[in-house]
Amino acid sequence: MSPSPLFIVLASPEHEKVQLAGMIASVAAVSERPTQLFVSMAAVATFQKGLSAADRYKGGAFSDAMLKKGAPDALNLFAQGKMLGDLKIYACSMALDIQGWTLDDLEEGLFDEAAGLTKFLSDAEAGELIVL
Repeated sequence: MSPSPLFIVLASPEHEKVQLAGMIASVAAVSERPTQLFVSMAAVATFQKGLSAADRYKGGAFSDAMLKKGAPDALNLFAQGKMLGDLKIYACSMALDIQGWTLDDLEEGLFDEAAGLTKFLSDAEAGELIVL
């Protein structure tokens, strides 16, 4: 029996939550669990093309510790999940509109397409949903 799909909504730009989303998504995808990530609200800005880690990640003391200790970069975790497993990543079309952005403004190779929340939630009825 194949595992039920995992659906993750990432709305927070906090480094700890982005990192956790990357860890969950990549581990699930490489464990042969179909996984979809929906990046919305302020989290979209975390994926803006060309940012340094210092500019990309904002958080508390644990964020600082992850950066100092050289924890795997969350964007690399997402890329690995896509390369080695069944991970689809969608940018919220409304959040892109609010920023005045298109997918071209986001890190290359991560996003499959822009999508609406209604479709994502409809798809999510087939599996488990996590919101970060």
